[in-house]
Amino acid sequence: MTENKPNRRRSLLKGAAVAAGAMSAPMVSMAQTTSFRFQSTWPSKDIFHEYAQDFAKKVNDMAGGRLKIEVLPAGSVVPAFQLLDAVAKGTLDGGHGVVAYWYGKNSALALWGSGPGYGMDANTVLAWHNYGGGKALLDEIYKGLNLDVASYLYGPMPTQPLGWFKKPVAKAEDMKGLKFRTVGLAVDVFTDMGTAVNPLPGGEIVPALDRGLIDAAEFNNASSDRVLGFPDVAKNCMLQSFHQSGEQFEILFNKGKLNALPAELKAIIEYGVQAASADMSWKAIERNSQDYIELKKAGVKFYKTPDPILRAQLASWDKTVAKKATENPMFKKVLDSQKAFAERAGQWYNDYTVDFKMAYNHYFGRQAKKS
Repeated sequence: MTENKPNRRRSLLKGAAVAAGAMSAPMVSMAQTTSFRFQSTWPSKDIFHEYAQDFAKKVNDMAGGRLKIEVLPAGSVVPAFQLLDAVAKGTLDGGHGVVAYWYGKNSALALWGSGPGYGMDANTVLAWHNYGGGKALLDEIYKGLNLDVASYLYGPMPTQPLGWFKKPVAKAEDMKGLKFRTVGLAVDVFTDMGTAVNPLPGGEIVPALDRGLIDAAEFNNASSDRVLGFPDVAKNCMLQSFHQSGEQFEILFNKGKLNALPAELKAIIEYGVQAASADMSWKAIERNSQDYIELKKAGVKFYKTPDPILRAQLASWDKTVAKKATENPMFKKVLDSQKAFAERAGQWYNDYTVDFKMAYNHYFGRQAKKS
């Protein structure tokens, strides 16, 4: 008895599907995992290291086993300030830090983190970087330094405090003579204001304060400052400053190792950076606001940095960048690019953005609490 044509067609299709499955299964199982070893420039307990791990997890999850990024804390392979060179040489496959840490290689690099940014906040600086020409300029600087790295900037940081002090400062003259920790072009700004600056990495600041090697220091935010132990060695924190009011994070890859990845994995990394940027900014609001309350409970007193000190920062910044621009053509090139973008974007932002303090005070201010 012969098989009818419809049944025979179904049998052939079924057999082809089984064969295709048998052929494809070994290909899936043979797909190898590419492992990248990263190091951050942050201590393992710092929220910044957590941000680095968050980025890695996003990429690892989306890569479905084809790419695995492992993130080590600062000092695991190289000291924090040697991360850029280690990635360029291939000692590390990548890393997580801030561009201002490489200021010693080219002063223009500090413009991605230090100073008032012509009135741009951190997210607007990122807008300039990604859409206003900043990325091409950063790539040009790294190429000129013969650093074989691919750089992704992300994660707009909230405005950083002026810092932690043994006693509050009320005027610019109070800064003179203080042994102070900061990094990037803020070193030049605070030096011009009369402080003796020591650019220590994050993990060394609190021990230096405790031993009296420095009198005051800034780092970054309520969560980092709390976990690093600032309230154990100082009880006064001055909020608001222009020294690093628009900083962001940097994710570095060794360019050769990144370029060796297939296109779909490189796309996952690029979009993973964008996703991590948004997630970091949301997490910062959640965690920083909670830790701000906990610091108050621990007896820390917070003060707004007086306007005379803020104006002194701006005056010192103007002198600093004018000098650097004459010494370094790339510095002037970056500065001019930022200024052109900031003038346009800042006008739009300031004209369109409502004063949220008005609404906050309406609901939570002293008069609202009395009613």
